[in-house]
Order: sequence, then C-alpha cells, then structure tokens
Amino acid sequence: MTDRPSASQSRSTRATDAEIFTPTTDPVADLLAILDLETIERDRYRGLSPRSAWQRVFGGQVAAQALVAAQRTVPADRFVHSLHGYFMRPGDISVPILYEVARPRDGGSFSTRQVLAIQHGEAIFSLSASFKRDEDGLDHQIAMPEGVPDPEMLPGREALMAMMGENAPDTIRRYWARPRPFELRPVGLDHYVSRKKLAPRQDVWVKAMGPIPEDRLTQAAVLAYLSDMTLLDTATFAHGLSVFDADVQAASIDHAVWFHRLAPLDDWLLYSQDSPSASGARGFTRGSIFTRDGRLVASVAQEGLIRLRTRQS
Repeated sequence: MTDRPSASQSRSTRATDAEIFTPTTDPVADLLAILDLETIERDRYRGLSPRSAWQRVFGGQVAAQALVAAQRTVPADRFVHSLHGYFMRPGDISVPILYEVARPRDGGSFSTRQVLAIQHGEAIFSLSASFKRDEDGLDHQIAMPEGVPDPEMLPGREALMAMMGENAPDTIRRYWARPRPFELRPVGLDHYVSRKKLAPRQDVWVKAMGPIPEDRLTQAAVLAYLSDMTLLDTATFAHGLSVFDADVQAASIDHAVWFHRLAPLDDWLLYSQDSPSASGARGFTRGSIFTRDGRLVASVAQEGLIRLRTRQS
C-alpha cells in the first residue's frame, strides 16, 4: 500500500536542519507547517515543535502530529472516527519527535493504526486511532447548550486582558497574551480573576485565526490540536484553583476524541466542557464541540494529573 498524503503534502526533506521550528507572524501557517511531517521511511515520520516559553510540547500538538502520521498509512477512502492517546513524558521542544506507525488491521470497512512518539530514545506519547469508510446510518445528537452568548458579544483577546486588569496572575496574563492559531473567547471570566469555587463547567468559543484547508485530513488534525485547549482547567473550577497556580501541578494523562460530523474550522465553534469528577489527584473532563448553528462536530474526554504541591516553609 502506498503512503497517502497527509495534512499538507508530505515532504521527504526540509529546507533547514534546525531542530526547533521558529514561528512566524502567522500562527495558522505555523500550525499547518508543524503538521507537515517529514517522511523518514515507510511508517516513520519526524515532527518539529515551535519555540515556546513553556519549554515543553503542547499535548494537542503531539496528538495532532501522531494523527497525521497515522493518516498517511491508511487507504484513501477511510477517515478517522476516533483516537485515544496516552501522555507518558513531557515533550522536549528542543529536539524533533519521531513518530513510528504500526498497522494492526485493515479490514473490509475499518483500519486501525497505532503510533508511538519518541524523543531521546523513550516514548512520550502513544496513539491508537480507528479509520472507517463513509456510510449512511442512524443520525441523532445532543442539543447545543442554550443561552450561550454569541462570540461577537464576548471580548476579544486584548479586551479580555483589559477586563482582567490586575486581578489576574501573571501566569494567566502571559497565557492569554501568547500568539496562537486560534482565538479563544470564554463565556465566563470569574475563573481567571478570582478564587471563587465555581460549577465545574465552561463554554469557550474557538475560531481559527486564518483559513484552514478544506481537506479532511487537515481538518481532523487541526481539530485534534484544538481539542486539548482549556479542557483540563475545567477540573479545577470547583476548587477555586487554576492549572496556572504555583500550588498546582497539572498535566494531561490521556486524551480521546470522537469525530462525528464535518464542519469548517475557520468559523466559530463552541467548546462546551464539564468535569464530572476529580479524585486521587486526577481530574476528569469532557467536551462537546458544536458549530455555531448547533451541529455536534466532535466529543472529547480527558483525564489529567491535578496534584497540589506542598508549600515549603
């Protein structure tokens, strides 16, 4: 079977040997560039990470790149309908990530792929993904939450930071000031400016900062990337905490996405999230991604480490 093109056509060489991708002034173009994995040989790919003040690879990036690697190896008439990943070690932005794909099964309708992401000779992430041919069948979905303000009614990034004023910690202000390929407009700001205990749910509007190619491989990889944004933090709401707090150690443990319907990613999407449980230093969160006219695009689930650090006297 011939390798299939990925989100962006695959390239076997790069114009530079730099080990870190240097971002430009176009975050969307940068995202598409880091999803353009280098083909090393059959079922082996290489991905770069952008320079970042956070010094570790964003979980959505490694999940999206692993999906790109898997997509290159499946028949052209099959598309991802679910992925399940485990984060094993923090990713190092200073070195490339090697993606190794295994092909457990190609059946009459389904294909299964397993991907291992490796740095420094050790696995940092594993992915299992299932691909299926399109076919007609039963169709229903849950309703989009009611009463959510339209994104145009909510503050953009600069206005949001101004509204936070001096009440928001520096870590949160730096997070919102950071350039990213998506604009985020949270419906509520209480979590960012106070330590009140809140209901463990939130709604966040998300929109790409520029055009996303319409091919399904790119759309799926970009959706996997954005699905990791803001989700784990929802598990801290009920405790008056944030993943940005110095007293909180937070990291994704696993991540799953179910792809339901096609939708353009350069219009607003509502990411509706809740956290049914936190226990044992772990927080569990769920998310539903809707188009602004109410179609359910994807469902997401994640468990993460949420450990309270002991203050040193």
